[in-house]
Amino acid sequence: MMETMIKQPLNKAQIELLNTVAHLESEEDLRELKHTLALFFAKLADKEMDRLWDEGIINDEVIEGWKHEHMRTPYRPQM
Repeated sequence: MMETMIKQPLNKAQIELLNTVAHLESEEDLRELKHTLALFFAKLADKEMDRLWDEGIINDEVIEGWKHEHMRTPYRPQM
């Protein structure tokens, strides 16, 4: 099966990241950039969780319920 790629122009963030990675000179630089991006996205997630909490969408009861959810895909052996 062949996937169809949707052609879209790059946005400003994508262009900026491409320009940034073009200047990386070592694996250590790449690791540091990945770490920085991970911290950035963790901060965004924290902000969103705070917003959901402030709006009453999540609370202690909801979080407690998450501890008992099983969202993994069941294993099915291939034959």
